[in-house]
Amino acid sequence: MAEPKATIPTAGSSVNQQQPTKIIGFLVIPNFTTIGFASAVETLRMANLAARKPLFRTLIIAADLEPVAASNGMRVLPDYSIGNAPKLDMLFVVGSNPIVSNHSTRPLLNWLRRLAHDQVPLGGICTGSHLLARADLLKGYRCTIHWEDIEALKERFPGIIISNQLFELDRDRYTCSGGVASMDMTLALIAREPGGRDIAAHAAELLLCDRVRGAQERQRVPLRQKLGTSQPKLSQIVAIMEANLEEPVSLEELASLNEVSVRQLERLFHKHLQRTPSQYYLELRLSRARQLLLRSESQVRDIALACGFISPAHFSKCYSRFFGVSPIGERKQVASLH
Repeated sequence: MAEPKATIPTAGSSVNQQQPTKIIGFLVIPNFTTIGFASAVETLRMANLAARKPLFRTLIIAADLEPVAASNGMRVLPDYSIGNAPKLDMLFVVGSNPIVSNHSTRPLLNWLRRLAHDQVPLGGICTGSHLLARADLLKGYRCTIHWEDIEALKERFPGIIISNQLFELDRDRYTCSGGVASMDMTLALIAREPGGRDIAAHAAELLLCDRVRGAQERQRVPLRQKLGTSQPKLSQIVAIMEANLEEPVSLEELASLNEVSVRQLERLFHKHLQRTPSQYYLELRLSRARQLLLRSESQVRDIALACGFISPAHFSKCYSRFFGVSPIGERKQVASLH
């Protein structure tokens, strides 16, 4: 049976242009992120309502036809497997949370490569970028991923251009950081269609989205924005800390670089962050270590060194004291959940 035709209004024209419904596939990986998946699918549905035409048809695709569990335990039933999926106009990979490398099987990677060879635009939602990178489909493209996974992606694929923006639309590769950022990305893609700007705006209204964020917006709110403009020195000091986790800068150096005394430095941290500079610096290093521990395959020894700890034993002691579980223990706990 022929695909239904959708009428997409053309900007500046009183005559509607006939265009076929676009078939958008969503490849769901076990432990996929529900919010990223639903935000994209629902945005496409609202676009159809806004246009009063079936502009988009969404399909759920998986490695096989078995139900796929999301990271919150919810299960979805695929419409197709990668073996019998129909021709697609676009595919989004909805990645697992956290990243699990054994989900990227050879048949799955080869299927993605065939789509790319057939010039099907490919996208990644949340950790979907990681799977596209494993398929060697992001070289030469700008991409993004959830902020917790940026360092792991950089470490695993050093040749890839990775940003910390909400989403990246680079030619025929569309990636977003996950969560509700997939709604922002999908609205931006809808706006690219003929007459799509008005449709995207109406869809955003139906979604009760009062502000459509642009691709250039960052995923995390920098400390300087949380503090406002009244504490430029504190913001600068924290920025230096964040940029020097592998080889921590001493308090004396931090104070000297920012033309304050160590005592003034300590007062700033106590007043605005309710902890000492050393405590805050340690928390930054431990938080980065936890991201690498849970979202990469790096050895504990390598993670300890990358986050400025003098030895794995010292790292394990600090980690256990702060998180209440050892690094190896936490990695095992997370692995047992998947």
